Amino acid sequence: MLPKKQLDRINELVRKDRTEGLTPEEKAEQKDLREKYIKAFRSGMRNHIEGMKVVDPDGKDVTPHKLKKIQQEKGIHDRK
Repeated sequence: MLPKKQLDRINELVRKDRTEGLTPEEKAEQKDLREKYIKAFRSGMRNHIEGMKVVDPDGKDVTPHKLKKIQQEKGIHDRK
């Protein structure tokens, strides 16, 4: 996730855009910050999903093979 200072700046720019508009420099800064936010979000989501283990109601591991392979490569869940 982005540092709080950058998240605060994103929100500040959104509020300013709604009330008085942004300068071209501020629009460029806003675009850059949004791209960084999206990149950080996707990275976090990918790590979260890659760490999942899917279990059916009977307790059997039914994690998809593609995900098991990724977990094996990363050494997650002691995959063999």
